Amino acid sequence: MRISVRGRYGIRLLIDLAEHRDESHIPLSIIAERKHISIRYLEQVAVILRRFGFIRSIKGTSGGYTLAQSPQDINIGAVLRALEGDMLVVDPPLPGSVETKLQRCIRLTVFDRLNERIASVIDRQTLASLVGTVDPEESYMYFI
Repeated sequence: MRISVRGRYGIRLLIDLAEHRDESHIPLSIIAERKHISIRYLEQVAVILRRFGFIRSIKGTSGGYTLAQSPQDINIGAVLRALEGDMLVVDPPLPGSVETKLQRCIRLTVFDRLNERIASVIDRQTLASLVGTVDPEESYMYFI
């Protein structure tokens, strides 16, 4: 499993919006400049984040984007799944497919455990924990 550019840029977009939450709406061009991200790619990511309800947009000359929820309510696991799809290291077996004992053993002891651990890490993180808007003792430094 690898988090793509789309996932990384989506998280960076949300972090920027959370850091500048006091501003009413922020144009993507400003975010792209601050985060050194291609505006065209950022537009594609913003469409997905808006469709899933993480951000909202205002059109027009004074328009831009803002968070649709508070940073404490935005779960990083949900964001990554919206942008990336499943966060599985290996897809589960197809219905009706036959696994050998060895394949089943590897799936249960390695792949399923990895999937559970990945989910537990990303599902515990909120946008607020990434930007430090919660208890500083529980916040993380980030370097993206």
